[in-house]
Amino acid sequence: MRFWEISLIIVNFALMGWILFARRETKRWFIIALTVAYCVLIAQLFAEGYRWQMIPAYLSSVIMTACYLLAKRKKSVRNRVTLTLKSLLLVIYLSVAVVLPALMPVSLFKQPTGPFLVGTTLYHWVDYGREEPLSKDPKDRRELMVQIYYPAGDKGKGNREPYIRNSHEIAKGMAKDLSIPAFTLSHLGLVESYAFTEARMSDSEKQYPVLLFSHGLGGFRNQNTFEVEELASQGYIVVCIDHAYDAVATVYPDGRTAYFQSANMTDISERDGHIKLWKGDVSFVLDQVEKLNQSNGRFAGRIDTTRIGMFGHSYGGATAAQMLAEDSRIKAAIDMDGTLYGAAYSESGIGKPFLLMSAEMSEDSKEDSDEEEARNKRALAGGGMSMVIPHTDHTSFSDFHLISPLLRSPGEDPHYVHRIINEFSLAFFDLYVKQTGDSSAMDRLAANYPEVKFKVN
Repeated sequence: MRFWEISLIIVNFALMGWILFARRETKRWFIIALTVAYCVLIAQLFAEGYRWQMIPAYLSSVIMTACYLLAKRKKSVRNRVTLTLKSLLLVIYLSVAVVLPALMPVSLFKQPTGPFLVGTTLYHWVDYGREEPLSKDPKDRRELMVQIYYPAGDKGKGNREPYIRNSHEIAKGMAKDLSIPAFTLSHLGLVESYAFTEARMSDSEKQYPVLLFSHGLGGFRNQNTFEVEELASQGYIVVCIDHAYDAVATVYPDGRTAYFQSANMTDISERDGHIKLWKGDVSFVLDQVEKLNQSNGRFAGRIDTTRIGMFGHSYGGATAAQMLAEDSRIKAAIDMDGTLYGAAYSESGIGKPFLLMSAEMSEDSKEDSDEEEARNKRALAGGGMSMVIPHTDHTSFSDFHLISPLLRSPGEDPHYVHRIINEFSLAFFDLYVKQTGDSSAMDRLAANYPEVKFKVN
């Protein structure tokens, strides 16, 4: 909960308790209490904005007003039953007022730990060489929204970037996937990231290495903000791709929205074949990144195209592994709990640095698990690294479990899990992409987190 939300609840419920239990209430003190209550309410609304989870707290001022208007001139009856009933009602009401915003918080992220501030900018790129296979119009070309996070020298004139720019559309898409009303996720529009919009790029280094990020099926480009901002703060340019029609919602500059369409793609062979579309997206984005480096804009000459890595969650992780195997520009990749769909790998492995992060809890059937294990064995052969993080499920590798405590796995501390993911990711990319890391860093992390099952195959 935010500062003014906490202040509103503490002040208004303290005043309500005083009104309910004070032995003598005068008109003067009633008016003072109401004035304070409404001032705190107005301050919260102006400073932090309205959200429906705070409605019980907002109504506390209205209830106090009703108590004032309905108060009798004669001394009210005071006995044990009355006091007990009032106390019980106040505790229940206070619990509801606290629990609702606590279950759907708007302060999600820890501040990045790197030496750089983080800047971000958004691009709309159209691949005129490819048709849009998921559109009804054969004339449509493949359009992608790509958000880039980068090391910033200062925030310039930029404000804090919202976690999600088009929160209404994203909430609508997520609500359909989760079978819940969209308004329950409306608070995501109030969440801020630690990045600054259009901030000035840092001049501390001449060039910065690049990392590409792909979300999972039904995910979106910002779904791993906890990780993306940390990597950018450590000196990486991180390029986040919305895979249109496979993201929960992709909103274009003219207001068109491409909603998720691949919900029924459950067959393994279908997913093996569909990944060709995602590989085309990543290859196109890599081409665009190279053009940015040759442009006259913010990134001109600042991108080190000889140092490129990739990471992804779920289907995006599978795409990262495929791109690592097939595109010479990708030097290293991390797959976060993604079944390795796509072309089969050589018996000797991918042949480049590859890290497979896996969840402890899997929802796969026995047949699917056996197939996944066989695919993992091939991809990891010849030195591939793997790790299993305890108390995690598939969505633990995204921001999803920060949205509400109700979504977490038993025994899971999402911030602790994210710290493990960030530290291993940074050590891996520093060593194999930035090429400044310590070769023993991964082993040290394995020793620091003995509960993580880390292995070099």
